[in-house]
Amino acid sequence: MIYATTMDTTTPFPLSGGPSLVLWGLLTAGVAIALLGYMYADSLAFLFEHWIGSQDYSHGMFVPLISLLLIWQARHRIAVASDGHSWWGLAVIVAGLFLYVIGEFATLLVLQHLSLWMVIVGLVIALIGVPGAKAIGFPLAYLLTSIPLPNFFYNSLSSRLQLWSSALGVGWLQFVGVTAFREGNVIDLGPVQLQVVEACSGIRYLLPLTSLALLCAYLFKDRLWKRVLLVLSSIPISVLVNGFRIGVIGVLVEWYGQEASEGFSHLFEGWVLFMASLGLLILEMWLLAKIGPKEHASSFLNKFTWSDAALEVRGLRSEANPSSTNASILSPPPSNNPHASNLQPHTSNRGLPSPAYLCGVALLVPVAFASTFMVEREEVPPDRAIFVDFPMKLDGWVGTSSTLETKYIDALRFDDYLLADYRSEDGQPVNLYAAYYRSQRKGQSAHSPQSCLPGGGWEISSLDGVDLPVDSATIRPLHVNRALIQKGGQKQIVLYWFKQRERILSNEYLVKLFMFWDGLTRGRTDGALVRIASIVGPGETEDVVDERLRKFVSTIEPELLRYVPD
Repeated sequence: MIYATTMDTTTPFPLSGGPSLVLWGLLTAGVAIALLGYMYADSLAFLFEHWIGSQDYSHGMFVPLISLLLIWQARHRIAVASDGHSWWGLAVIVAGLFLYVIGEFATLLVLQHLSLWMVIVGLVIALIGVPGAKAIGFPLAYLLTSIPLPNFFYNSLSSRLQLWSSALGVGWLQFVGVTAFREGNVIDLGPVQLQVVEACSGIRYLLPLTSLALLCAYLFKDRLWKRVLLVLSSIPISVLVNGFRIGVIGVLVEWYGQEASEGFSHLFEGWVLFMASLGLLILEMWLLAKIGPKEHASSFLNKFTWSDAALEVRGLRSEANPSSTNASILSPPPSNNPHASNLQPHTSNRGLPSPAYLCGVALLVPVAFASTFMVEREEVPPDRAIFVDFPMKLDGWVGTSSTLETKYIDALRFDDYLLADYRSEDGQPVNLYAAYYRSQRKGQSAHSPQSCLPGGGWEISSLDGVDLPVDSATIRPLHVNRALIQKGGQKQIVLYWFKQRERILSNEYLVKLFMFWDGLTRGRTDGALVRIASIVGPGETEDVVDERLRKFVSTIEPELLRYVPD
């Protein structure tokens, strides 16, 4: 039934008191945006660069727009739920700013991104309270899907996806009768070999599809288990579709030659199959909607609750007739609805911005000033010799230096590097690579070989930490990472460690921890990655190669001190 009731026709975020208070609200918002833009300039530049320049995160530029749209649609729910400002927002802001300082000194951009998100959430809580923030919890949380994954996690995930996609691609090829074999991430078609590089790992399917699945699950108002299943299913869908894509490329190469794996056809296959994966997601939603009692099924579009619908009607009528002071809405009699009073927007947000919000904005000011000194701080590492002078003859070892391709130099962003192949007196080879970073600031730090080793068909069979025995030639005991990688019948043993100031580290997380501490207390973040590798030759055992590498480390470690000083 329709009952006429007297309702407040004001907008969800009223600022009673005239234009001066509106001006105050806009001014404080502008100050907050300016301070955040100044503090997080590097973080925002990095995000925009990835959104525009990386296909893996091209969905990121739409995420803030989608979140803003969802918040706008929920504006009436915010008005109902909000109980005014909350001082808990200050705690969230302080935690976010603390994370900002850590991210700045530890050179971790992902911490900077999370810090920005936390500060935004804290300001929202300070402005509209915890209940109001809960009303837009998903749009706020959805912003996290625009943040690029940490490099070490991204590289590890991409490497695994490369291997899975290669295996699935070979499976599809064999299913349609094409003779194909796999060695790591290399697919052997006989006269032609296809390498599943990082760009074909499927991660550029996985990330945007998972983001879309989260949005669909939010709009798909049904039982929780269905929504969770919808999100989780995006992972196998993206992997299976990418494996199928690699199989299709293999078939085209078999029929039309190597050119079929490059150019427009490769890009077209990617877009077509991504749309196919999105279609599978929608089909799954349709099937899930058919499961269970009819009263629990819902359409794919977002359904408002009863109170949301009532508020939408009231809001539309208010906008259509601003001068009206009465409105008729669909609502049950007050006596039958003890919670009817909850439909009235709270008025505690009226007037000036809340004290908690103003304090939150004020907290940004000293950190913004301090960020100037943190960003522009000078690091003064000790003098060092350059790797071009590294000796090619060392105690029975004779080396030949090599150079890296420009694309690798641009990606690794080191200040100096050494790449050389050494041979002992008995002719056994050892490869040496060292990359030095004068300042490991954001985006410029040592890349873990754990994510780079699986390439060219090599797979990591084992990865462990080992202690190298100390002898007279070794200056200090070394705890290093030992990786055994294989391709077909070949084996290779790789040792690597991080030389960070006076420390020898094998754990990437400790590298970041000491980088933060030394950057804060000593004004230094210089360091290097050192990696040596040797093939397990015919008739050799792993123990023989381990001993060869140990002797080589004992030989080069004293020399490295001149090029990577304490």
